[in-house]
Order: sequence, then structure tokens, then C-alpha cells
Amino acid sequence: MADGSHAKVPAYWRWLVCTPAGFAALPAHAFLLQGEALDAVASWLALVVLIVVPIVGITAFWLVHILPEKIAHKRHHPQTDAIHMLCILSLFFGGLLWPLAFLWAYSKPVLYKLAYGTDKHEDYVADKTAVASIAPVSTENEVVRADLLRLRASVERALANGGTPQELAGIRDQLAAIESRIAAQPPVLAQAQETR
Repeated sequence: MADGSHAKVPAYWRWLVCTPAGFAALPAHAFLLQGEALDAVASWLALVVLIVVPIVGITAFWLVHILPEKIAHKRHHPQTDAIHMLCILSLFFGGLLWPLAFLWAYSKPVLYKLAYGTDKHEDYVADKTAVASIAPVSTENEVVRADLLRLRASVERALANGGTPQELAGIRDQLAAIESRIAAQPPVLAQAQETR
């Protein structure tokens, strides 16, 4: 090597390097399809881009912009109506107000409860009072029934865990007698509903 002679490159290495270079010189095509097929695909792609993409984009934009309103409604935010208006304004201002609406929907107004006495939306409070007015008023008879059911369940658990069977069976029989007496009495709620 010091005398200037070069090592001879084997012939198969020349073929290995030159063959891909020869194929690279062939004419290239921009797409797999050619002619009429390429025109048909381009026409359909243009229809999709001009019709479907704007519809999907507008729908996605709208759904993202009503998200704070839905969150505020779900969380019974007391200022849901104001968040709704901010979402509408955000649509017209290109989404600049949307982050404010999103943060507002997740925030809890600190002074709202102090000023208005609740930190829930008025619809939530109205629904709760309507449910409370529809719910039956618990009478003494219903309280006794609930206590009897709890007592019966604890006796059944004690029997299953191995309490003395004679004592527990006696208590269970007494409970059955009390329940039959209560069942024979007409419920107070049913009488009140009949008079209405």
C-alpha cells in the first residue's frame, strides 16, 4: 500500500452497488394509479375534502365549545347560564374565550354560597325540593318496619354464625308476630293518598 498500489475491488461488489443505481434511473411515478383511475380517485378525494371534512370539522369545533357548558350542567354549577353564554361568545370569537369557560366550569365560586346560600344551580335545588315533596313522609309505622327489618337481618346473621338456636328462633318468631300485626294495619300513607 505504501508503494501506491490499490487493492482490486471484487466484481460482485461492483454489481451490488451499480444495480440499485441503475434502477433508480428508471422513470418514477407519483402515484400507483394512472390515467382514468387516477382521475376517479382524485374526484372522490376532492368531494371528501370539500364536503365531509368541513362538516366533521365544524361539528368537532362545536362539540368542543359546548363541553364547558355540559361540564357545568353535570356539576350543577351555580353559574351554568353564564358559562353557556361564554361558550356561545367563544364560538363567535374563534375559540379565544373557550379556555375561560372551561376553567370556569371546573371552578367552584367561593363567594357564591356566602351570597346566595348554596353552591348549586337553582334547577338542582328545585329538583331536590320537588323530590323531597314527592317522597313519602316517614311515619312511626314505617320506622318500626325499618327497625324490624334490620333486627331480622341481624338475627339471621347470628343464626348463620352459630348463635344459640333456641333463643334466636324464639326472637325470630316474636319478630314474625310483630310483622304480621304491622302488616294487618293499613298504611298511613295509603290513607293520605286516598283522601287527596
